[in-house]
Amino acid sequence: MFARNVSFRLKSGRSTEFSQVFENNVLPLLRKQKGFQDEIALVAAGGDDAIGISLWDTKENADTYARESYARVLETLQPMIQGEPRVQAYDVSNSTFHKIAGHATA
Repeated sequence: MFARNVSFRLKSGRSTEFSQVFENNVLPLLRKQKGFQDEIALVAAGGDDAIGISLWDTKENADTYARESYARVLETLQPMIQGEPRVQAYDVSNSTFHKIAGHATA
């Protein structure tokens, strides 16, 4: 399993709108992507920062999404975010929800 972690700086007072747009526009797009498994969206208590963690069956499917559809997600969220999001990629080594234990590559 593979994960993409995207961190955002939210514009002041836009955290509720961010969550609604994420639910109504971003998640439906993600669900259509080959290999998409799950999304966890987090918004900091003060509403200034957000993180989206998407889980994919393979790195290749995550990379295809990054090349072909991620720009649409950014365009959808642009009114609520400031600056450039930070994207990091990971092999998933453990997950209780997805029942993964010790499968990360070195």
